[in-house]
Amino acid sequence: MKKILLFSFLFLTYFASFSQAEITENEIKDHILFLASEKNAGRYPGTKANRDVVTYIIKDFKKQGLLPLAKNYKQTFKARLRVDKGEPEKPLAKTYNVVAYLEGHDPLLKNEYIILGAHYDHLGMGGPSSKSDQRNTIHYGADDNASGTAALLEISEKVAANKSELKRSVIFIAFGAEEQGLLGSQYFINNPLVPLSQIKLMINMDMVGRLNTEKHVYMNGAGTFPGGVDFMQNLGESLDLTPIVHAGSVGGSDHVSFFKKDISVLGIHTGAHPQYHRPEDTADLINVPGQKQVSDYIYEALMTFATTDYNMEFIPQE
Repeated sequence: MKKILLFSFLFLTYFASFSQAEITENEIKDHILFLASEKNAGRYPGTKANRDVVTYIIKDFKKQGLLPLAKNYKQTFKARLRVDKGEPEKPLAKTYNVVAYLEGHDPLLKNEYIILGAHYDHLGMGGPSSKSDQRNTIHYGADDNASGTAALLEISEKVAANKSELKRSVIFIAFGAEEQGLLGSQYFINNPLVPLSQIKLMINMDMVGRLNTEKHVYMNGAGTFPGGVDFMQNLGESLDLTPIVHAGSVGGSDHVSFFKKDISVLGIHTGAHPQYHRPEDTADLINVPGQKQVSDYIYEALMTFATTDYNMEFIPQE
C-alpha cells in the first residue's frame, strides 16, 4: 500500500511539474488581466504602472530560471514621448527593455542567438496615437500588446523547461516604448548586448490575442531566411491554423529595427480590429484558447530554429 501511495505521489508530482511547464489558457488569461488592468493604466512609459509591469516581467523571468544577459534584467533608456501637434515636448521618460536569455549547448551554435520579443508598453490615457476621441481615458491595450507579452512569458517558461534541447542560445526581450516609435528595439539595436552579427532571427509578437474563426495568423518577413515561408505555412497548417505568410511586407513593429540591420525576422499577429488604439481594447475580448494555439505555434517554430542546425542567413526582402 505504501508503495502504491508513493508511486501515486511521484506520478502526481511529475505531472504537476510537467503541466506547469506547458503553455496554459489560465496563465495567459492571468497575465493579460494583470497587464491590461485598470491599475496599470495603459502601461505608459515613465509611470509607476510601467515600472510595476517591468518588475512583474522580471519576477516571471527569474521564476523560470532565465538569466540576465547583462548585469541585471533591465536595459535602461530615455524615451522621447509623442505629443499632439502644437503641444510642447514632454521631458524624456526613463523606461526599460527587459532582457533575459538561455544559453545553447552546441559548442558552435551557442554563439548564435534567436530573439523572441514583444513590447509591453501601451498608450496610457491615449495621446496622439489614439484612434479615439475619448481623451484622458485608460487605453488598456489588452491585445496591443498585453497579448504578446503574455505569450512571451508563457513561451519562455516552456523553453526553459526544455532548455537542455537548445543548440542555439535564445534571448527573450520585453521592449519598452514601442508605441512611441519602436524606441526600445531601436535602443537595443544601437546598444546591443551581443554582437548583431550573431543574431540569426528575431521573432516579434505584437497583437496575438484575437484569433478569428478562420484561424488566420499573419506573419511578415518569413522570406528573410531560407525556407521560411514554406516552413511557417506547413507548420501552421499542421497545428490547425491558417497562416497568412508574407515573404516581405515587414510591417511596423519592433522586428523592423532588426530587419533594417539585415537580421532575419518574423513579425506575427492575429490581425487588426476596431478596438485598435482605443479604450475598448480590453481583456474580455481576448480569444484565450486561440492565443494558446498561436503561442504553441510560435513555440514549435522557435524550438525548430533553436534546437537544430537549421540554416539561418539573411535574405533581403521588400
